[in-house]
Amino acid sequence: MICVVSITRRSVLGAGAAAVVAGCGNSGGGSWVEQGAGGQGAAASGVRAGASGVRAAAAVPPYAAPLKAVLTKYLKTTTANPRHPTYAGAVAWVMVNNTTTVSVAVGHALRYGAGPVELPAARRVAMRTDSVFDLASLTKVYTSILLLQQVDRGAVDLDAPVARYLPGFTGSGKAAVTVRMLLTHTSGLPVGATVRGLPSPAAKRAAVLATPLVRGAVPGATFRYSSVGLMVAAQLVEKVTGTGLDAALRAGITDPLGLRTTGFTPLRWLSRADQAARLVATDARSSRGLLRGVVHDDVANQMGGIIGSAGVFGTARDVAVVGQMLLAGGTYGGKRLLSAAIVREMLTNQNGGRPAVDPDRPGRPSDHGLGVTLRQPWFMGRLSSAATFGHTGFTGTSLLVHPGRKLVLALLTNRAHPNWSWADPDPMRAEVADTIARYLP
Repeated sequence: MICVVSITRRSVLGAGAAAVVAGCGNSGGGSWVEQGAGGQGAAASGVRAGASGVRAAAAVPPYAAPLKAVLTKYLKTTTANPRHPTYAGAVAWVMVNNTTTVSVAVGHALRYGAGPVELPAARRVAMRTDSVFDLASLTKVYTSILLLQQVDRGAVDLDAPVARYLPGFTGSGKAAVTVRMLLTHTSGLPVGATVRGLPSPAAKRAAVLATPLVRGAVPGATFRYSSVGLMVAAQLVEKVTGTGLDAALRAGITDPLGLRTTGFTPLRWLSRADQAARLVATDARSSRGLLRGVVHDDVANQMGGIIGSAGVFGTARDVAVVGQMLLAGGTYGGKRLLSAAIVREMLTNQNGGRPAVDPDRPGRPSDHGLGVTLRQPWFMGRLSSAATFGHTGFTGTSLLVHPGRKLVLALLTNRAHPNWSWADPDPMRAEVADTIARYLP
């Protein structure tokens, strides 16, 4: 357990940033935590102070101030994104050796109203280290963990045809699609599904299963990123567990890990006060109006906010805990969520020798494990390696884990606020990774 005692921003301005010092019991290490304008540091994100108090002051990590400087830089226009800021706000949470070393928040969780129009200062909401983000495609990591838990239990065979479990998974060539292919994005399924206008949730779920393969695709032959594959994986989880995906997430991940601010449809479980102070906005130009606490992904929204490819909301600290659990071979805080063997397979490249098709990032490596991507310099920067794993989300979120450095980086931004097309977040992601790599052995 990491224990923290917050000190005010003003008292350490001379050091260039607000900080807290961590350490109690036998947790070891220390952390540097930037306070958001809302006055919330790591303690508000679920890190609790121990009764024994603080030991010796820990040294501020050398990458703390440079990391904050990079995050702050992208609150304005840059050479990478010269027309608009990359985001309105951001949070970075860094863990090394299973200890939080830095948590920093910059900018605003809410800056624009529908239109979009820039809100007056009094109506803006500052970003906090415990702000709750729409994690977008980071949801795919959670869905993959839930499915791999069923593999661990013998309820699912990775190399079995998907149709064995989901008879509605029909269409030309789809009999050859295996469960493993869903998680490695080699199924041949397209990026998105068409569910708009269908009369019921059941009809929409059936349409997802009936989605045809990309024309000419051969299952197992090519990496082609597919949200549909993880939507199907989620239905498989629901079939074998007999529960909805939201209940499966609680039982399989968030309850065992104590992640009280991670889940689908946050307007149902966040208090009114937390909705006002902690929810991070996304689009402000949508026909749905300002999106805050409502999933950004259109297909997820049409399906009630709960699908396998998008829809989970959470804090940076909670995302980092999931990364740490995988880094530790499936355990966290004395709880085992996955077997060490399945985690090793999850974090091993499944796509060796296969080409990748990605119009947005031509030339990207096809390297991918079971639900996590590997060796992607476009967002991992100098931290990219054959063993580095993680994922990104369309709203501006990402998780990066470097096993060799025992590093977990949860980097959450609201780059889709007020307009996702304003800026490309990848240069910022890579620069943050480069900054940490420069100072962390």
